[in-house]
Amino acid sequence: MIQLEKTGASYATTFVLLGLYAAGLAAATFLEKACGTMLAKTAIYYSPLFFLLQALLVANFVMAALKHRLLKFRRWGLLAVHFSFLIILAGALVTHIFGREGSLHLREGQAGNQMEVHTNRGHGVRELPFRMELVKFTLTRYPGSMSPSSYESDVRVYVDGDTLRRAIYMNNVLDVKGYRFYQASFDTDERGTILSVNHDVAGRNITYAGYLLLLTGCIACLTAKNGRLRTLYRQLNAHKREAGLLCLLALPSFALAQAEARSMTEAVERHAVAPAHAKRFGALPVQSPNGRIVPVNTFASEILRKVHKKATFGSLDADRFLLSVLALPEMWMQAPLIAVSNRALAHSFDLTPGHCSYREAFRDDGSYKLQQRLEEAYRRMPAERDAFDKDIIKLDEQINIFHQLLNGQLLNLFPKAGDPNRKWYAPGDDLSGYSGGDSIFVSQIFEYYLADVRHALRSGRWDQADETLEMIATYQRARSEASGVELKEDRLALERTYNRLEVFRRCKTGYLSLGGLLLLSSLVAFFGSRRRVQWLILLLAAGVLAVFLFHTAGMGMRWRIGGYAPWSNSYETMVYAAWATVLGGLVFVRRSPVTLALATLFAGIILFVSGLNWMDPQINPLAPVLQSPWLMFHVAILMTAYGFFGISFLLGLTNLTVLSLVRKSRLGVHAPQLRELSLINELSLLAGLVLMTVGTFMGAVWANESWGRYWGWDPKETWALITIVAYVLVTHLHLLPKGYNLWLLNLSSVVAFGAVLMTYFGVNYFLSGMHSYGQNDAPGSLFSYLYLALLLVVALALCSRKGKALRFAKSD
Repeated sequence: MIQLEKTGASYATTFVLLGLYAAGLAAATFLEKACGTMLAKTAIYYSPLFFLLQALLVANFVMAALKHRLLKFRRWGLLAVHFSFLIILAGALVTHIFGREGSLHLREGQAGNQMEVHTNRGHGVRELPFRMELVKFTLTRYPGSMSPSSYESDVRVYVDGDTLRRAIYMNNVLDVKGYRFYQASFDTDERGTILSVNHDVAGRNITYAGYLLLLTGCIACLTAKNGRLRTLYRQLNAHKREAGLLCLLALPSFALAQAEARSMTEAVERHAVAPAHAKRFGALPVQSPNGRIVPVNTFASEILRKVHKKATFGSLDADRFLLSVLALPEMWMQAPLIAVSNRALAHSFDLTPGHCSYREAFRDDGSYKLQQRLEEAYRRMPAERDAFDKDIIKLDEQINIFHQLLNGQLLNLFPKAGDPNRKWYAPGDDLSGYSGGDSIFVSQIFEYYLADVRHALRSGRWDQADETLEMIATYQRARSEASGVELKEDRLALERTYNRLEVFRRCKTGYLSLGGLLLLSSLVAFFGSRRRVQWLILLLAAGVLAVFLFHTAGMGMRWRIGGYAPWSNSYETMVYAAWATVLGGLVFVRRSPVTLALATLFAGIILFVSGLNWMDPQINPLAPVLQSPWLMFHVAILMTAYGFFGISFLLGLTNLTVLSLVRKSRLGVHAPQLRELSLINELSLLAGLVLMTVGTFMGAVWANESWGRYWGWDPKETWALITIVAYVLVTHLHLLPKGYNLWLLNLSSVVAFGAVLMTYFGVNYFLSGMHSYGQNDAPGSLFSYLYLALLLVVALALCSRKGKALRFAKSD
């Protein structure tokens, strides 16, 4: 019995149980991908063994708290954080046993009280204690687009002799007698609604109480004098010296030149539009395919990026490229414009690798080379398509975009008064809906304009083209209000400025260069006198701060342009993660310029990745489910956590590198510097863990307020929980005094970052789930680099094992 109590209260037992818990969660996500959600829930999430594992975790915490007398030492914050998880688990258990989840389908004019209940064992019907009638369903789309901006159910509720009139729409919940109704979906004819129904009063209240206690406990832990965070900070103050480090970067460059492609590029450059006129053309408003009113400059940039996978074509910027294509289509059909990344695909269809022309996609008889193989790819289910299938579909999309441009489509310049969808039309669209003078104007003016452009290309005089362009702009201003679309000139001007500044590209360059110089200065300080480079370190830190403020301004501009917090998709969250990483570095700059240097370099790398052609920087309207204030806080806090985890990853990598390079006999010489960086590493880990935990459970609140459940074992949710567990293990290594050393802490901070990468990237590409709005077209080769990185980490871990002998000081 004594041995059982000792084992039950052991921290080693805690590590084993948490490790099993994380492994089980990870296995469940892949099982769900392979065999379906129902099997994953039955076999793992809701299995007796998994419930037993969670019960053992609860028992272990209670026994450990009693053994180590946490109450006696008044570790209130620590107790609150850990006890909150017991409450959250209790709430989840109550929800699982007593909660009911289902749906209610209503047609306009129909009343009903039959709720279809969804359980792990199948479906059933439950009668509601009231009746609900759908008066009207309203679907609102973004102007000129088929994308929903909102959908709303206007309902009457007949309850206890009263009649209530209410509206249900995304993020606006109706609560009747503990039954909560959420707008989930709708019928294809837009005359029926599907409401998600949830009845879980007790479970929700218990769980929310746990979330509140968790937040309170986190704040208490951060502010407590005897807390781990304050203890580490005091220990950091005791260190007088700072460590330097060596970082070797090698960036290979590749060049590919093809004589024919270059000659055709030179040909279109010789017939380039005058920059001043192209700038005026780029300032015209146009309605994008997603319904947003943007400058032509933004539209042109998106077209060039999608088709050519670059920001420029030769020396032509996006505005000059687009206007040249429209004015000289025959020439551009032969230009090496369309990006072809798959060399096997290019060989199969006799296309020029790298970039091919539009004409190359067609045989001499006019038939489309890709047609047969493309149809085969589309006949396969998405999950069954191989890399060749996906690449041929993407190439077909690029060719179609260019084909539509050649036919005068996509460029939606002309508003139409009274259009029910508030759609603007392109010169090549069906313009028969216009009448009177408008019909004559929109059907002829653009051809007149292109004729003026061609004349100006020959004569060099652009006054007539300028005048015709102004006529189009005048028409847009006169008809936009009648079309139901407001032209916001200030936002259009701001977007042109945002495009011109290329904020995040410049920030990438600034972060990489300043971070590299800051690392070099730290190296000089390490081997020589710090006083000689102190002024340079301060100057470089000031430069980083200036770039950071520019970065902040760029995010503010994007916020203003889009009308929502700029962290709603993969590109935006990476930009925000870079910002949060530098913020984390600035927090530690007084204690360690090395940390700021690493954070700055990491931010530059993040922005470099975000600028790759598989990341889409387009500003899109938000999906209805994302139009919630909870989203802003949820994603912002999580990305900030990722920033701190990124700093810890680099600090761990740095310390392991130093341990690998330094001879064992010299470890004692560098021990103070390594301990200092390790203390900063642990501080960053704790900050990231607190933010990750709060952000994840804030996301649970968002999920509950948006679609009626706070946790559904979606793969993204599950991997966020795995990330929390991983960093809980790392930050509690100090509880294992026999095995705790600098090598283990730093290696663990590197390995744990793999959970972050899986949560952010891997779930979108390896798994599936409700978070598909965060996906993008990442190439499969990205993961080969991740495998290579894994091998390098293993090699580094083995080479740095001598660091096991280097332990923290007793006060650490």
